[in-house]
Amino acid sequence: MYQSKLFYKAFKEAPKDAEAVSHILLTRAGFIDQTATGLYSFLPLGFKVLKKIENIIREEMTNINGQEFLMPALTPKENWQKTGRWSSFDALFKLKGGDKEYALAPTHEEIISPLAKKIILSYKDLPLYLFQIQTKFRKELRVKSGLLRTREFIMKDLYSFHADRKDLESYYEKVSKAYLNIFKRCGIKVYKTLASGGSFSKYSHEYQAITESGEDVIHICNKCQLAINDEIKKETKKCPGCNGSKFEKKKAVEVGNIFELNDKYSLPFDLNFQDKDGREKPVLMGCYGIGLSRLMASVVENNNDGNGIIWPNEIAPYDIHLIEIKAKKEADKLYNKLCQQGKEVLYDDREDISPGEKFAESDLIGIPERWIISPKTLRSNSIEVKNRKEAKPKLIRLAF
Repeated sequence: MYQSKLFYKAFKEAPKDAEAVSHILLTRAGFIDQTATGLYSFLPLGFKVLKKIENIIREEMTNINGQEFLMPALTPKENWQKTGRWSSFDALFKLKGGDKEYALAPTHEEIISPLAKKIILSYKDLPLYLFQIQTKFRKELRVKSGLLRTREFIMKDLYSFHADRKDLESYYEKVSKAYLNIFKRCGIKVYKTLASGGSFSKYSHEYQAITESGEDVIHICNKCQLAINDEIKKETKKCPGCNGSKFEKKKAVEVGNIFELNDKYSLPFDLNFQDKDGREKPVLMGCYGIGLSRLMASVVENNNDGNGIIWPNEIAPYDIHLIEIKAKKEADKLYNKLCQQGKEVLYDDREDISPGEKFAESDLIGIPERWIISPKTLRSNSIEVKNRKEAKPKLIRLAF
């Protein structure tokens, strides 16, 4: 991609009222643009990162036999009335169309349960694992910190269906391992955190990333690194994982969660199956969510320095940031060769920008490798290569 043609603009100053590091850097570097409070456009740089996160999640969900599909975001009132959440879910966006009322879905238990009822009839139809990656809507009152808390966001939600608790618990652990793979591949350290299970189960699990911009408080066990959410810490004096008693208190943001729903949403929709003996039983369910845009922001919260973003390799918008300084002919040739090799390259071909401005913007954008080609490097038939994580560049000889 020629940087002179890229749809973006870098800013030297932080956006007004921005406090979170991710909000400041993603806006300054031209990854996102705020449309209104809690609403953001993903510009080409940001959209590329978002799609790479999406592809990682898709791969890991497919590896645990998830089938991808898509449900509508506009959902009928009567489904929410069956579970009681039309009146109890405070963050539900409600709207009218003709003589009907609808909700913009913040989650999809009310839609997937009656859908699954049409397919699941017998124990032979179980287990079943379905996931989607889709835009969600929540009427958040405290919108803040850029992508960390928004009113419209992209979420992966996986739903599992089981004949018994043993099977549900087994798959729950598979999802937990897949989540750890996802976050590792995205280049972010998370803590598996015990949280309230509500009316579903004793505990649910959150995946929390440390950041001062986070609204959650977690207590990390010094011995086994399991964390406990502040909301249940008062009733959990010792670590349920190792019985340890020493914890470190940290601010964090939740980037994923997993719940054992059991029959919470099966019963209102009569989602049942016939077992081997012909008896009718409720299907047991689990649900598993990851907020993609919040995960993207959390990666930036944990991967930056005083100069800008430091993207982990697997989700960086480009592999290489090629910068040309008075060597356009040679830079064009190198760019074409790298593209032919399948490399993703952002080529700073701008002629009206000083080298210093190019380097500063390169650090801000945070692509893993910066390649500089100039008369100075060409004297030794080389290019200067600098890893974004390292202070010193090195010369590498050109292959042409």
